[in-house]
Amino acid sequence: MNVKQIDKPLQMEIDGVVQNETAIDCLTRNCPQISRQQLKRAMQFGAVWLARDTQVNRIRRSKKTLQTGDILHLYYNPSILNTPVQAATLVADEGSYSVWDKPGGMFSQGTRWGDHSSIARWVELNDTANRPAFLVHRLDRATRGLIIIAHTKKMAARLAHLFEKREIEKHYRAWVAGHFCLKSSPEKIDLPLDGKNALTYILSSQFDQASKRSLLRIKIETGRKHQIRQHLAALGFPVIGERLYAPEAAEASDKMLPDLQLVACYMAFTSPLDGARKVYELTD
Repeated sequence: MNVKQIDKPLQMEIDGVVQNETAIDCLTRNCPQISRQQLKRAMQFGAVWLARDTQVNRIRRSKKTLQTGDILHLYYNPSILNTPVQAATLVADEGSYSVWDKPGGMFSQGTRWGDHSSIARWVELNDTANRPAFLVHRLDRATRGLIIIAHTKKMAARLAHLFEKREIEKHYRAWVAGHFCLKSSPEKIDLPLDGKNALTYILSSQFDQASKRSLLRIKIETGRKHQIRQHLAALGFPVIGERLYAPEAAEASDKMLPDLQLVACYMAFTSPLDGARKVYELTD
């Protein structure tokens, strides 16, 4: 089979491992429909896992020596592996953690199908200090904005604790179609999501007469999946570029819709490093 015909996800478990065989040789022998070069690329992009004893970990080195009893798991998805990755931008380097501007379209973390298009892996590969990268919190793939990456496990735990205790203030900017008029200042949205409490505040609204759009400043106190997107859609003001919760999006081609106009633009908290007040903001 020509490699170009592999256009659908392929999941494979390989347990016929030969003692001292390299990982790439084992994959090539068991996956003749995929070229050796593409298999190496899949490994580098985090789509191959090694199960040894009770441990299951990604395996990236093609010449990794295998042992009898090892099991390789291949998760080959061309659409994921071929996804171009837009560069993230460093906002602040605080030593044991850094703050980045994650572009829309970039995942927060990888999946079993690969991690090359995730912010954590991108930072790991592009950090000039060659530090490990630990994800502290998440942003929707379609959402652009501020995200914290820890560089030690201890700092990751300390920052995650701040998020759990809701001691990190987060603001977002969202463009919505039409004139959004605040009923109160701020306007509280407490519509439960998936049976869980979800609390969103609309802090301000500015209407642009020329474009007939409103720019909202939003604060969240809970972090439910797609919370802002679902809450605004429930009010009848879905975020521009919304593909999941806007009724008209179901009938529109993706090419007709702009990128999601939602940005995590502000983050403030007391640093667990020195007790100083830290504020990070995107103004563009």
